[in-house]
Amino acid sequence: MADIAIVIAVSALVTIVLAVLIGNLLFKRKMTKKQEDAEDKSKLILKEAEIAAENLKKDRILEAKEKILKMRSEFEEEANRKKNQIISNEQKIKQREQTLSKELETIKRKEGELDDLKTDMAAQLEHVKKRKEELDKFNQQKIQVLENISKLTADEAREQLIASLKDEAQTKASSYIKDIMEQAKLSATKEAKKIVVETIQRTATEHAIENCVSIFNIESDDIKGKVIGREGRNIRALEAATGVEIIVDDTPEAIIISGFDPVRREIARLSLHRLVQDGRIHPARIEEIVAKTTKNIEDEIVEIGERTVIDLGIHGLHPELVKMVGRMRFRSSYGQNLLQHSREVANLCAIMASELGMNVKQAKRAGLLHDIGKVWPEELEKPHAIVGMELAQKYKEHPIVCNAIGAHHDEIEMNNIISPIVQACDAISGARPGARREVMEQYIKRLKELEELGLSFDGVEKCYAIQAGRELRVIVDAEKASDERASQLSFDISQKIERDMQYPGQVKVTVIREMRSVAYAK
Repeated sequence: MADIAIVIAVSALVTIVLAVLIGNLLFKRKMTKKQEDAEDKSKLILKEAEIAAENLKKDRILEAKEKILKMRSEFEEEANRKKNQIISNEQKIKQREQTLSKELETIKRKEGELDDLKTDMAAQLEHVKKRKEELDKFNQQKIQVLENISKLTADEAREQLIASLKDEAQTKASSYIKDIMEQAKLSATKEAKKIVVETIQRTATEHAIENCVSIFNIESDDIKGKVIGREGRNIRALEAATGVEIIVDDTPEAIIISGFDPVRREIARLSLHRLVQDGRIHPARIEEIVAKTTKNIEDEIVEIGERTVIDLGIHGLHPELVKMVGRMRFRSSYGQNLLQHSREVANLCAIMASELGMNVKQAKRAGLLHDIGKVWPEELEKPHAIVGMELAQKYKEHPIVCNAIGAHHDEIEMNNIISPIVQACDAISGARPGARREVMEQYIKRLKELEELGLSFDGVEKCYAIQAGRELRVIVDAEKASDERASQLSFDISQKIERDMQYPGQVKVTVIREMRSVAYAK
């Protein structure tokens, strides 16, 4: 049994070895066949690629030949075109050469004529020089004869002639200016008066009522003690918080609030009113009430400014300018409320611009903002017109509006027609009766300056300012001043007043020249 098993195992092993060998042989044959197939396929691909490359090469060669032929044809055409152009240019050059030759011949001929003309002119010039010398000699003889007759040298006679002509020209110029002005007045005064009168009549405003003192009325004098407080601490705290002076004196049922800033006076008055109503008056409460009142006043200022620009129909105004317009309500100038004055000027400007066919919106805007520099909180060493102009420029206002603001007191030169309208309306608003409260000393000083200005001219004997400074009567010496001189004098004085003085409205200059002959019978 054991031998059989061994034989079977050996047989199985031999069978496996044979199977492996046979499989390996079959695999090699299969791989060899695949390799041969792959080589045949690669040869076929290579052959096809060679055929395709040969065909592509033939196509490229054909394309290149066609391109070369085309380029040759184009080159030949271009060469022929340039050749024709060169031939044409050569013909033009030949024609130009012929033309230049003709022109050169003409120039040579003209040069010859010019030389002949120069020779002739030189001869004529020599003749003129001789005649001029003879004429100068004759003039010298004539002047010598005239000097001997008149017993004056030529320079003296010339000076006398110039002086007489100067006086005559000045007299004629003065008369001519007077005639022109009279003619202009005849044609313009009627319409100008109509426009100004209608403008004033269509605008009605309040009279001057502002001052530097506000009165706070109280029910009884017992409240004065509470306002003062222990050892005056309440009144000191109120003055420190508001920046005004609180005067508590013997005036019955009244407390006086004094200060130059109307906004501060209003804050102090409202704060006192709230404190008295509340009854609790002590430093901490005073500071709290003053802070709240200040905030309310600032809001009211903005509201007043917005309401004003809405009432006037002005749009697009910068918020800071609107706020300054509101602050005008609490400022005054010569007793005239600044906001009321600015509103009046704005309306006057709008009416006058409408009558003259100008831009009404720009005129009204410039009229409202013309005194905006007076409410600028910072202290600047500049005229308020210049400050207002710089503020308007800062907040992007139109150049015409800026110029009207800066020029309404002649600090800068006017460059548009709106500027004199604003200046005239400002003068109308300030000069009408009851508009401003003028200090007596300033009023008297202005009248004296007006009279002194008139007396500074030669030939003026007396000078009187009448009609509240609206007219200047000038009396001249009849022996020293002629009628023409009197007319010229009125014009010169009016011009000097315009240059050197500031005044509301206009000043009429009347020159009086009279001749008095006095004799006594004994």
